[in-house]
Amino acid sequence: MRTEESDATPPVQSAYWDAMDPSRKRKTRLVVALTCAVLLAVALVYTSFSAASEARQPSQLAGAEPGKTYQLTGRVAAGSWEHKGTVHTFRVEDRKGGGPTIPVRYVGQVPDPFREGREIVIDVRKQGAIFEGQPDSLVTKCPSKFTAEPKT
Repeated sequence: MRTEESDATPPVQSAYWDAMDPSRKRKTRLVVALTCAVLLAVALVYTSFSAASEARQPSQLAGAEPGKTYQLTGRVAAGSWEHKGTVHTFRVEDRKGGGPTIPVRYVGQVPDPFREGREIVIDVRKQGAIFEGQPDSLVTKCPSKFTAEPKT
């Protein structure tokens, strides 16, 4: 029976590593692993917070720069929603109601719970006098069943 020699060479370790006490090797490996875990956790936290953008209400977008994208939050103003096919135009007011409203044009499908008076979050870009909604960025906040309704 013929045996073939393998082309793979065994990994070479330093003489220092081979002579090291096994308990010290375990501690060294543990310190290296924990250091890597902490660095990865810090990187995750940093990217999570640096990628977040503050949602703005219509009253905060009075001086919006043309061409810049903003995350808009507010309520769809009563009587403002018009749609033709997948083109939707509506006005957004502050979440508390009242104040200035801004016109939004959105092309695409709207979520099922979308209607006037509902809170929304949408990425918009100012184009002239109107704010263009970015594709697939419209989110409708559903009203909570647990909020107290005003009694009449």
